[in-house]
Amino acid sequence: MPTQQTTRPAWRVPALVLALALAGCATQPAEQPPLDLPMPATFKEAETARWTVAPPADTQARGDWWQVFADPVLDDLARRAGERNTDLQLAAARLAQARALLKNTEADRALQLGLEAGASRQTDAGQGGRPVTSLTAGAGASYELDLFGRLAGASRAAGLDVQAREALLQSTRLVVQADVVGTYLGLRALDTERRLVRDTLQALRDTQRLTERRHDAGDVAELDVARAKTEVASTEAEAIALDRRRAELEHALATLVGEPASSFTLADVSDRGAASDAPPPPVPAGVPSTVLARRPDVAAALRTLMAAQERVGIAKAAWFPDLTLTASGGYASSELSDLFQWSARAWGVGALLSLPIFDGGRRDAGVRRAEAELDAALAVYRQQVLVAFREVEDQLAGLRLLAQQFEAQQRAVEAATRATGLSGSRYRNGLVSQLELLDAQRSELRNRRQAVLVRSAQQQSTVGLIRALGGGWDATPPAAPQAAHRPPQGEQPS
Repeated sequence: MPTQQTTRPAWRVPALVLALALAGCATQPAEQPPLDLPMPATFKEAETARWTVAPPADTQARGDWWQVFADPVLDDLARRAGERNTDLQLAAARLAQARALLKNTEADRALQLGLEAGASRQTDAGQGGRPVTSLTAGAGASYELDLFGRLAGASRAAGLDVQAREALLQSTRLVVQADVVGTYLGLRALDTERRLVRDTLQALRDTQRLTERRHDAGDVAELDVARAKTEVASTEAEAIALDRRRAELEHALATLVGEPASSFTLADVSDRGAASDAPPPPVPAGVPSTVLARRPDVAAALRTLMAAQERVGIAKAAWFPDLTLTASGGYASSELSDLFQWSARAWGVGALLSLPIFDGGRRDAGVRRAEAELDAALAVYRQQVLVAFREVEDQLAGLRLLAQQFEAQQRAVEAATRATGLSGSRYRNGLVSQLELLDAQRSELRNRRQAVLVRSAQQQSTVGLIRALGGGWDATPPAAPQAAHRPPQGEQPS
């Protein structure tokens, strides 16, 4: 058979030129949107001489920053929380969902291939209304030309969503770590406070026994015995309240590490000294731009903002036509035995250009919605930046003022301890009343407990500052904590 000369359709070259021209109009990747916030050069509460600059990356490894508190029990709790905390598991699952959505979005840009097979039986008017069997088998392919960048924009937006979820996972991890450290240090401070109350209770019971002996000897009135018993019972009630509070913190810590509260126990090690007794480690604040670069929640808000900007371009691209190229090839026959014969081959190619003319305002509404989501994302990003600065300034101010408060409180503890010792000696010699001794003991206990609370607030502010700065930093762990607070001083009555 002679070869037939194929004539190339005249419309192909102009169509190719048109496709290249339209591709030049495709939407470009969205740039990082500017933030119209004045960037402070320094933190108001920071000491310039102590600043250090951290690498500006929210994906930077935070390390085991809680090790600066030099507590092996805390190290173990943080490790267990990283493995079992349910908030972390939820954030990881959402990240996996975002990655799957990204893969699904990128699949729309790839060549689509498929196999087809079918069988049908129907009447054919050309055959006198007799039933005709049709068997088909073949393959099909389709590819959408992304002339205006709609598919590329969707892929970039999905990629930014993945990055935002990665940052949120990092943020969740940081929050969980800070909660574990803060709860643990609070529990240890409560153990120290409970020990102070127990020591004071023992001193009050000694005073009660002494008062009862003096009453039996006729030296004091029954009113003094009643006062001593009242003070003992009141302090016992305070000790029980502290025990209840400790149980609640222990249960909260169990939830953070992903374990049942019924099987979780944390021993009281206050008698051997604890991390709550040590001064808080110094934390370098860095520079404000470092905070923006390191905080994962700020990074997540920024990437959500950039994804919203991409989706504005996607919505605007809906006004332009879609061009899809298709091709198919295979076999068709009325008999199964002839289905794969060369003479039964069939093929087809095509191009589909679609452009909605009237959609009732659907595309315009899509653009307006995308722009509104962009405005909302920008507001969230601005708010997250402002919150970041506020949290750092709050913790820096808190640490500065708490250090001054602790120094003043230590002086109060020393004076109250001296007053208790003098009052105990004078009471045994009959020079002062029991009221003066009880008042001195109450004052010492109150000041010692307040000192523990201030020290605990320093530790909590340190944890809060680390969290506000976006994680750990290069620091040398402090030395082992000093000896625990002494019990209330003063000569014990015999």
